Amino acid sequence: MNVFALTRALVDIESTTGHEKAVGDFLSTELSELASRFGGRVERMSVAPERDNVFVSFGEPMVVLSTHMDTVPPFFPSREDDEFIWGRGACDAKGIIAAMIATAEALLASRTTNFGLLFVVGEERDSLGAKTAAENSRGARFLINGEPTENQLALGSKGALRFELTARGKLAHSAYPELGHSAIDDLLDVLQQVRAIALPEDALLGRSTLNIGTIAGGRAPNVVADHASAEVMFRTVGDPAAIREGVQAAAAGRAEACEVLNTPALHLTAFDGLPTTVVAFATDVPTFGGAWGKPFLIGPGSIHVAHTTEERIPKKQLLEAVEIYTRMVKQLLITGDTSA
Repeated sequence: MNVFALTRALVDIESTTGHEKAVGDFLSTELSELASRFGGRVERMSVAPERDNVFVSFGEPMVVLSTHMDTVPPFFPSREDDEFIWGRGACDAKGIIAAMIATAEALLASRTTNFGLLFVVGEERDSLGAKTAAENSRGARFLINGEPTENQLALGSKGALRFELTARGKLAHSAYPELGHSAIDDLLDVLQQVRAIALPEDALLGRSTLNIGTIAGGRAPNVVADHASAEVMFRTVGDPAAIREGVQAAAAGRAEACEVLNTPALHLTAFDGLPTTVVAFATDVPTFGGAWGKPFLIGPGSIHVAHTTEERIPKKQLLEAVEIYTRMVKQLLITGDTSA
């Protein structure tokens, strides 16, 4: 299967976070066929019921190419034109999976071994697959992680700090609000204070940012709300301690603030001959924690169309990614360094 056909086949399998079984089964079959031809070994790494990471190795895996199988909702299938492949996960990150498998085929055809492919679940929500992989390392010295960077090597990526805010009130008829207590009013006051938190800056990564991603609450327009909740996400550039303190201070006495995700910001290494960039999104790389080797972050596609109804990946960048990944793996295997 060529890289375009494989990208479309992967996109057409629904795999929003928590529902990765079907795509994991598909990849296990594809990689088992590759392993049978070239003497590799495929593993299903259990993460949760019906959710497995998929790992294939050829020889002793000194270099591992990795990305994630899950996507954000909603699912929509693939289509194709002369320039792009479209669909949910096209660039984030099923096109990258296809490029990595094509890279493996190219490496094996040139009799290059001692590398692996690792595809994980859960990156879009809590990095649970990467957490499991970090506890099950396979001795790799280098990890090439794929995310849509337009085939530029990321020298840094922002972290992510996510909170769930929950306010509780007392039900009452809205004609007599003094008999109740509005959880929505409390939540709005908390969010106003959260929005006023001073956000740190970094010379490389820029300024931290905040997104209030979801708000829910109440029962009806004529009922004083007894419950309200929100999810907020900070994109961090360094130590998140001051942001944590600000959120807890905003919530004090009015809501519960539960931290559900903290992915640290990263400063990464250049690689000889590759153009560089800095990205504002978080990745699985910090969660791996070095257990799979020194990390690099690069992949085809643009993050600006990921998670949107316009998600697509340029065919030209898919082909370029295979060349880039092949060169990186060979250079790391031969020199153990980022310079030729």
